[in-house]
Amino acid sequence: MTLGSILADVAAERKRVVVYAPDDTGSDLSETLATRNLSVEHRKIPTISAEAFVVVRDDGRFRGALSLSDLLVFLAPPINRPEDLDSADAEYRALFELLDQTVFVTLDRRQLLATSREIEDRAWRTGRGRLYVGFQSVAAFEAQATLYRDLAATSDVDVHVYVPDGAPDGYLDDAPLTAHTDVDTELARYWFVLFDAGGDSQSCALVAEATDEDHYRGVWTYDPDLVARAFDAVT
Repeated sequence: MTLGSILADVAAERKRVVVYAPDDTGSDLSETLATRNLSVEHRKIPTISAEAFVVVRDDGRFRGALSLSDLLVFLAPPINRPEDLDSADAEYRALFELLDQTVFVTLDRRQLLATSREIEDRAWRTGRGRLYVGFQSVAAFEAQATLYRDLAATSDVDVHVYVPDGAPDGYLDDAPLTAHTDVDTELARYWFVLFDAGGDSQSCALVAEATDEDHYRGVWTYDPDLVARAFDAVT
C-alpha cells in the first residue's frame, strides 16, 4: 500500500455528472468542477420543462438528483460538510460522497495550504486523535513547525511530522510530537495531511503530488476507508 496506489485507485473511478437543461445553463458547473476528475455531460430538455437539474452517476449507478441552482450554491466555497452526514438528504449524501472520493486534477500551492488549514483546524477543534503531516523539504517544515509543536503541546492530538533529510537543530528539541526524519524518496514526493479522530466523522485526509512547480494532483476525503488506507501507507 502506497499513497500513489491510493491516488491511482481513486483516479480510475471516474464519475459522471449529467446536467439536464434547456440551454447552456450548466456551463457554470463545468467550470466549477474543472479541477476534478469528473465527466460533466449536458443533455437538452424542452424549454417548458421544469428548471435545470443534475443527476449524479457512479459506474452507471444512479446516486442522486437535485436542481442545478441548489448544486451551484452547495459547491460555492467553503463547502461545509455536516458532522453527521447520515442526517443529510440522500442527494446531498451522494454529492459529499462524490466529492470525497474524486481526484482533483490541478490545484496550486495556495489552495492546498487552505485545505491543509481546514484539516488542522479540525484537529484543533476535536482536541484528540492523531495528525500525520508530510513535508517535501526542511524549509516547508520550518514554516509550520511552531503550529505543530503548539498543537501537540496543548491538545491530546498525537502529532507526527515527516521531514526528509532531517530537520535543523532546535526545531525538534523536546518537541511533544513524533518526528520522522528518515523519510524515503517515494514518500517525500507527497504532500499529505491525515487526521484520524478515532472513528469520529471529523476524520479526513489530503494526499497530493506535484505535477509541476506549483500545481498538484491528488484527493481530499472524509471517507473512513480511504483515510485508513492513507494512514497505513505512511506507517
